[in-house]
Amino acid sequence: MSKLELTDAVARADGYSHAVVSFVGADGYPVSVAGEFSTDPGRASLDIGPLATEVLPAAGAEVCITFSHIRPQSGIGYDERRYVNLWGPAEPDGDHLRVTAVRATGWDEADIPFFEYAERSVPAAHEYMEEVGDQRPHLSKWWTFFLATRLPFLTATIVPVALGGAVAARDGAFAWGWWLLALVAACAVHLGLNIANDIFDDASGADSANVTPTPFSGGSRVIQYGLVSRRGMVRACVAFYAVAVAIGLFLAAERGWWLLAIGAVGVVLSLVYTAPPFRLVHRGLGEPVTALGFGPVMTLGAYYVCAQQWSWEAVYISLPVALLIALVLYVNQIPDRAGDEAVGKRTLIVRWPESRVITAYELMAGSAFVLIALGPPLGITPWWTLLGLLTAPMALKVVRGLRASYGQPYALMPVMQTNIGLHLFTGLLLVVGYLIDVLVG
Repeated sequence: MSKLELTDAVARADGYSHAVVSFVGADGYPVSVAGEFSTDPGRASLDIGPLATEVLPAAGAEVCITFSHIRPQSGIGYDERRYVNLWGPAEPDGDHLRVTAVRATGWDEADIPFFEYAERSVPAAHEYMEEVGDQRPHLSKWWTFFLATRLPFLTATIVPVALGGAVAARDGAFAWGWWLLALVAACAVHLGLNIANDIFDDASGADSANVTPTPFSGGSRVIQYGLVSRRGMVRACVAFYAVAVAIGLFLAAERGWWLLAIGAVGVVLSLVYTAPPFRLVHRGLGEPVTALGFGPVMTLGAYYVCAQQWSWEAVYISLPVALLIALVLYVNQIPDRAGDEAVGKRTLIVRWPESRVITAYELMAGSAFVLIALGPPLGITPWWTLLGLLTAPMALKVVRGLRASYGQPYALMPVMQTNIGLHLFTGLLLVVGYLIDVLVG
């Protein structure tokens, strides 16, 4: 809720069709009544009526006058949301009510998008929650866990681990039990990484400076919203990494000590991504770190757990997935660029102009599909992996969306969703390609 200058608020009221007058009646119950109105912006006053005289407030009683508009959009939700609230003493005059505003608030979605408006209201929400005290609402443990860990992003781990298992299956070396343990370890590292990113972004001020978060960017926000304490996040982060290390040591002892090297690289990359003093994402190196960790490291690790040997094929087929997951990070950073720049987080999105950002996306996405296309004729991957090319139109859709909505964080949300789907469905089609080859081979 934003405060408005009184004359500005009254002038804005002219854009609405009717006013709703609310006050506490003589019997102590709230009363609301709608009516036509006229305004006098110069005096910050309004005249509402005609109204039924029996519902008029007593002279001098405080009333709230609300003007609001919202347009339902089938299948989408709502847009054109805006409102103005004015408060002042009642001055009944026959069947009319005159009010001279003494304070006013309002919001217009055309000026501040809904998500940004909600984000800017967080400090006021914290003040309210402090007043409420023990009566404050709480999320369930499940939803708190879901938000804090950003659980849906585990697709970034599931795809490369599944791909490593698929390559092992083609080589006749797939082992369900060992592969599942590798998947659990990889997921634990990923969840620990997600939480670590929130901890370090909170410490650097990046999340607090970001007033345009989306469901796909800006972190989990659980610290900013007071849902989980910093100490609680640290404990969860340590727990996930402990699980990953314990499983990793067991796998290394049972399946081969080279897994220690692969696992160590994965853990180190996850920590130096945002942890000081390295903070590689602040130096514009977030994309290559993400590509390496969620591409060759995870795919090769899953393959080695099953087959107990190295595979250049596993490395090669992980490269398209690596490029596409790097592009998920890349695009998701676009809505964060103002907040990142404010705290010195110099991502590629902050460093580069819009035209270069989009060109780089085209080159990286194009390279991913070229790698998929070259694998079979070069004799590296099975022909069925060409199924991965079916998602190329999704990449073109992302490019068109970037060009149309680059500077509009919330208009970019469908683009970010498509980009995440591009990585997921391309990776799954590559896995399907390997499985078909196993079945028909």
